[in-house]
Amino acid sequence: MSVVQHEGCTERASYWMHWPCVFPQHGPGRKHERLIVLAPWQQTIVDEHPWALIAGLLHSDGCRAINNVRVHGRAYSYRRWFFSNKSRDILAIMGHTLDAVGVEWRYNRWDSISIAKRGSVALVDEHAGMKT
Repeated sequence: MSVVQHEGCTERASYWMHWPCVFPQHGPGRKHERLIVLAPWQQTIVDEHPWALIAGLLHSDGCRAINNVRVHGRAYSYRRWFFSNKSRDILAIMGHTLDAVGVEWRYNRWDSISIAKRGSVALVDEHAGMKT
């Protein structure tokens, strides 16, 4: 592993011929153009620790925002989470994992999941934490 310091960030790289054995979904080409599935041993880990996967996905490709809306002339704001990815397989993995922990979600676009119900947002905030 090599570590190179740049102002304000740390770059890390790791080279190992067996990474594809550890992450079998890694492969040539764009991830949204190839099949992405969890190996049975990976699914077992996700089943045991679903919040770790949810937090990792949200912290890498997620966004926590305040939505400002006006309904019948009355303005209000609420917190929500978004998760975007062009891979339908990764979106499905995220949706299945959210279902497993009782988080209500929906597709707000073809490539994005929205978590907007107050209880579900609170659950994600509690278990996944804020983006760092």
